[in-house]
Amino acid sequence: MQEILTERKKTWNTIFLFLAIVTVLSSLFHYAIVNLYPSRIYIGGLMWCPAIATLITLKIIKRPISSLNWNWGNWKYIRLSYFIPALYGLITYILIWFLVFGSLTNGELIIDWGKELGLIGIGTLNPTLIAIIAIILLGTIEVIRASATTLGEEIGWRGFFIFELRKVLSFTGVSIFSGVIWATWHWPLIVYYGENVILELTTFYVVIISMSFIMTYYTFKSKSLWTAVIFHAVSNVYIQKILPELTIKNKGTEHWLGENGIMFAIVTCVFGIYFWRKAIKEKL
Repeated sequence: MQEILTERKKTWNTIFLFLAIVTVLSSLFHYAIVNLYPSRIYIGGLMWCPAIATLITLKIIKRPISSLNWNWGNWKYIRLSYFIPALYGLITYILIWFLVFGSLTNGELIIDWGKELGLIGIGTLNPTLIAIIAIILLGTIEVIRASATTLGEEIGWRGFFIFELRKVLSFTGVSIFSGVIWATWHWPLIVYYGENVILELTTFYVVIISMSFIMTYYTFKSKSLWTAVIFHAVSNVYIQKILPELTIKNKGTEHWLGENGIMFAIVTCVFGIYFWRKAIKEKL
């Protein structure tokens, strides 16, 4: 009994050591993003703070880097980690279009989107074709590019953090605890750049905790951090770069749209509850 308590205490010490290091490292980039400029350099640096904190923590506790779940895992979970975030993003925007919180974009705006992406010739000829090509390129090449930064987060959050939490908490506890920490880690950006801070913080916490249930499920099932890397990258690309470009904002309904919107919070919450129940049923 005493040995079990000692191990639990050791695990919690490791968890809080990791969180302390993440906080110190992240505060530097939070300061730069808020007080200097929200450039990709600072944002990319911030996203790699959990990975750096993990490496430092492993060094302090004398555990090898190879102890992390670097294996690729089952292709089934890799495919699902692409499909699920794309699906909940699409459902979110279908509901937005159907309920007229936003409207499906028109040909002229598609052409403008094409010019931004360098598809000028195709876009001026056929808006439908440019939309298809843009979605394919963003859904593949941009996801690969985005994975370079989400890898930094996921080495920390899903590669190390949740597996430490699993030693002392249930699946539900791991998902909620890691989700709250992950969401809180973002809060300076929401507070500083948000327009309706209370609403956006509320929806953001719902989204992140819901995503935490899904990503924890796939990470534990696959025993691989790559499912989380891909899931995170796909979610960012579809909800930030693809679906908003296909949507015209309707005046007065802006709070329903985007990654901090009410609709996205509702949809991800439903998905989160499904995966929570699925994990409990499977005794994960």
